[in-house]
Amino acid sequence: MDDRTRRALSRGHLIDITTTGRGSGRPRRIEIVFHVIDGRIYISGMPGRARSWLANMRTDPRFTFHLKGVVRADLPAVARPITDELERRRIFAEIVKVWRNQDVETMVAHSPLVEVTIQDLAA
Repeated sequence: MDDRTRRALSRGHLIDITTTGRGSGRPRRIEIVFHVIDGRIYISGMPGRARSWLANMRTDPRFTFHLKGVVRADLPAVARPITDELERRRIFAEIVKVWRNQDVETMVAHSPLVEVTIQDLAA
């Protein structure tokens, strides 16, 4: 992995992800924001409705992480849905600093949260 890609992964911004549809087996691409907290990559969403991308990741945690800013790259990744309440609270406490008007407790209770491992970095 080149230095530009590593730098792009060191700060959160808008990306796309492609998961595999749990029923159809077809690729499903969406736009989402990623966050970097203590050197780890996370994706999340606002509290509310169920999300297909999260259900897809629970069925098959492998997905593609698409950088699409100045640096463009399609990176193989693996998701780890975070369900532990203390871990969720610690991470969401950092995320709400960026999103400002969100309540940590609401996000812990109702928002999706996934840790991302980029496969090129894991080797």
